[in-house]
Amino acid sequence: MAFQPIYDAVAGRVWGYEALVRGFAGEGAYDVLSRVTPEQKYRFDQDCRVKAIELASRLFPADQELKLSINFMPNAVYEPAACLRATLQAAARYSFPTSAIMFEFTENEEVSDTGHLTNIITEYRRHGFTTAIDDFGAGHAGLGLLVEFQPDLIKIDMLLIRGIDASPARQIVVASVVDMAHKLGITVLAEGIETEGEYLALKAVGISLFQGYWFARPAFEELPPLRHVLVGS
Repeated sequence: MAFQPIYDAVAGRVWGYEALVRGFAGEGAYDVLSRVTPEQKYRFDQDCRVKAIELASRLFPADQELKLSINFMPNAVYEPAACLRATLQAAARYSFPTSAIMFEFTENEEVSDTGHLTNIITEYRRHGFTTAIDDFGAGHAGLGLLVEFQPDLIKIDMLLIRGIDASPARQIVVASVVDMAHKLGITVLAEGIETEGEYLALKAVGISLFQGYWFARPAFEELPPLRHVLVGS
């Protein structure tokens, strides 16, 4: 696992870290996931969760309230309560609070049964987990997912924010998403930030949580420092 920080512009500090799967030779998540067969999905998903919690329990400072963001594959979850068993056992084993864990599923994975996804989110919330939609605005379901259920957080996909400081169309679209999310009680996170201009433009439309190379690149089994100190910005 590699870890990448999520920055809270209002508090002026790191809000949490996303755990990102890596191969033994440093391969990225896409390369690793492309080699996972349908038969391996469930076990792979479970092992990634346990590994992320184990590492976070060692790396996260005890005196800071940080979120651990873990990606999961909805299609690998056959029964929500049963599939959470290993996660809950790992959290107990490593004394890691479930309230500090955020599960995010990518909109890029097609989910044919939204009722099943709703059951997953409901069960996760029952155990105190935060829920999030990753890659929002660039996947299969888009706004349809928000009609069916409302997660705690959405991560706006980098395709919508790349060069947003020079794109009035992107600014209008993202501002509309932020307004809609706030009315639904959903927190918005912008991911894939690569420039100060993108950060300032997104901050101007009301986003407070940020993630991307401009803040820090993922670091293998360690917590990378922020490249830009933004306290009070």
